[in-house]
Amino acid sequence: MPLIKLTKLEKTYYTGGVETPVLCQVSFSIEKGEFVAIMGPSGSGKSTLLHILGFLDRHTAGEYRFDGKTIDDLSPDEIAHVRNQKMGFVFQSFNLLPRTSVLDNIKLPLLYSDIPEKKWTTLASAAAKAVGLSHRLNFQPAQLSGGEKQRVAIARALINKPEVIFADEPTGNLDTKTSEQIMQLFQNLNEEKHTIVLITHEPDIAKHARRILYIRDGQLAKDEKIS
Repeated sequence: MPLIKLTKLEKTYYTGGVETPVLCQVSFSIEKGEFVAIMGPSGSGKSTLLHILGFLDRHTAGEYRFDGKTIDDLSPDEIAHVRNQKMGFVFQSFNLLPRTSVLDNIKLPLLYSDIPEKKWTTLASAAAKAVGLSHRLNFQPAQLSGGEKQRVAIARALINKPEVIFADEPTGNLDTKTSEQIMQLFQNLNEEKHTIVLITHEPDIAKHARRILYIRDGQLAKDEKIS
């Protein structure tokens, strides 16, 4: 059973009586343990697609099944639970709390979990170690490089051991060398059986994935396996 399955998915925005179609008849599946990059030019609909995949937005038509369940059958509380427990998110802008330590930034998803608070520090420390940040636990974001900030974001995404990590242009604010280091980290996570779904418009970043979905004008233009 695929982790993610889209069938003729569509998304249209309605503003002031004007219809703006963004996604049209998009169908594909992603298996557990895959590393998939979604590529497309600006305005192609790739970020909207990622937001729908991550339950951050809702589709207009078609079907989206996550881990065998149709999102339309889930209540708002169930959607929030799945998002917190089974999904991790990494964004281009890091989204870290500025006056909060690395350790406490990593702990944030645990605030909405059922995990006892006495375990939070141990779990956050382990996540920080996994991304090479054990020596920065008490630092604040302003004291970190861009690459270190993104590592904090990745550790935060890992804290609940999610089924899938969604990454939206995670190297967009980083230099070339740091981007390669972050992508190597994603590759390592994938080798550890984490499912990765990555949005990018850069071919050099997409090549780290094992499969590339090309989105153009809101449609799936190509589905390419990387050898």
